[in-house]
Amino acid sequence: MELTKTRKKIHPQKFMMWVAMGSMSMAFAGLTSGYVVRQAQGNWRYYSLPAMFWYSTIAIVISSVTMIMAVKAFKNREMPKYKILVSITLILGIIFGLLQYGGFYQLYHELQQVTINGETLKQAETVRIDGNPSESFLFVIAGLHLAHLFGGIIALLFVFFRAFRKNVKVYSSTGLEIAATYWHFVDILWVYLFVFFLANQ
Repeated sequence: MELTKTRKKIHPQKFMMWVAMGSMSMAFAGLTSGYVVRQAQGNWRYYSLPAMFWYSTIAIVISSVTMIMAVKAFKNREMPKYKILVSITLILGIIFGLLQYGGFYQLYHELQQVTINGETLKQAETVRIDGNPSESFLFVIAGLHLAHLFGGIIALLFVFFRAFRKNVKVYSSTGLEIAATYWHFVDILWVYLFVFFLANQ
């Protein structure tokens, strides 16, 4: 008796998402590796991470959990529960974004200050000081991260508005799964960067 094996093919859009995430991961791996190499060469300005980064980390980790629960609720056709979980995920995502912006804004102003004779002064109040390479690396990484975060918020908004449309007869979870995968990627990426910055501050 001949057994027929059915291969489960990955959805083309999911495949493209995984390829994109792989490329983005390599980009961040390259940037953080360069960060470590340049830091070891000296002439490096150290900094302490603002408390807002701790709060933002908690927010995005919880949002990943609610997103997992939302996908499960959608597949079980528990639509009222799904809508609540999607709404919570979006709110946490926006809170994460605001905390990230506030944290990097605070960090930027910290790096724009220097200490001379025990007094903390803004660089503009002193003689001209060339930008430290730590600032360049930090804000290139931060800018790239915030760009990916913006994409994640857009994906959450898309899922949110789609969830509150009128009754939908076709229950395809593909779009939701792609958005969820990307949001989890943003979560993992930030946790990686957060631990990296903590280890190198």
